[in-house]
Amino acid sequence: MKRLHRQDIYGWSVFDEGRNIDFHSVLWVRPEGNVVIDPLPLTEHDQAHLISLGSVSTIVITNSDHERATKSLAEITGARIFGPAGERGQLDCNAWLEDGDEVVPGLTVMTLEGSKTPGELVLLLEETTLITGDLIRAHEAGKLCLLPDQKLLDKEEAVASLRRLADLPLVETVLTGDGWPVFRSGAQALADLAAEFD
Repeated sequence: MKRLHRQDIYGWSVFDEGRNIDFHSVLWVRPEGNVVIDPLPLTEHDQAHLISLGSVSTIVITNSDHERATKSLAEITGARIFGPAGERGQLDCNAWLEDGDEVVPGLTVMTLEGSKTPGELVLLLEETTLITGDLIRAHEAGKLCLLPDQKLLDKEEAVASLRRLADLPLVETVLTGDGWPVFRSGAQALADLAAEFD
């Protein structure tokens, strides 16, 4: 796994040849129990690294298309699985998350509408790091974009969801589930994307 923009945040990735972008997973290391978001399959090396960092107590799935290797990681670690309340019946989770919920202290949930699944989750870590699933992505470095129109359930709702995120003034980093992360000036990158729909 790679250390990201903070000492306590790591990630691992898989390159998707069909889309020519990376898919990402995020690990937040915390004394009370580590949190993983949208876990991809782990190499033997990354699994050993993960265990050395204290294993995992909580897994969050942002949407059903990002279930990925959740079940196998939960079997290895005994972690509880949290998923979007809008997808009850689509996922096998221990608990369901809605807008405004706190997964653990410092990790707040926002739900997005209009994406390809109902109630897709975005996670705000300590006000400054936004962790996205599918709707907000980056197909080129330094520039965010939306999921393509043909994949959206409702473009108007999707843009409204984007505007909510663009109103978060303290976001410095956007860790996308798909594509490039934005490590600096995340709030500006979100505002720039929202401005494209004015």
